[in-house]
Amino acid sequence: MGALYRYCSGIASSIVALFAPLTPLVWSVVGFILFDFLTGVWASLAEQRREGKRWALESRLAWHTIEKMGFATTTLAMTFVIEIVILQSPTYEMTRLLAGFICGVELWSFVENACRISSSPLLRHIRKIVSKEFNRRINDE
Repeated sequence: MGALYRYCSGIASSIVALFAPLTPLVWSVVGFILFDFLTGVWASLAEQRREGKRWALESRLAWHTIEKMGFATTTLAMTFVIEIVILQSPTYEMTRLLAGFICGVELWSFVENACRISSSPLLRHIRKIVSKEFNRRINDE
C-alpha cells in the first residue's frame, strides 16, 4: 500500500510541477472572466432598472461563466503541453499569446458592459473607434 501511495504521489507531484509555470496566466484569465461576469450582472441590473422591470440573476449565466473558465483553463493547459512537451519551446509564447487573446476578449466585453451601465459618451466613443478600427483591419486582410 505504501508503494502505491508513493507512486500516485509522484505522479500528482509531476503533474503539478509540469503546470506550475501556468499559474499566473491561469489566474489572470480567471480574473478577467470573473470581472466580466460581475460587470455583466451589473449591466443587466442597470438595464432592467432603467426599463422598470424586475431583475433576477439567472443560474445559467453563472454556469456559463464556470464553463468559460473551465474551457479557457483547459485550452491554456493543452496549448502549454503542446508547446513545452511536443515543440520543446522553453518560452511558451504561444500560451502567453492565447492568454492575452482571452483577456483581450474579456476586456472588450468589459467595455461593452461599461457602456450598458453608464451613459458616458466617452465610453461609447471608445467603443465606436475600436469597432471601426477592428473592422477595418479585418477587411484589409
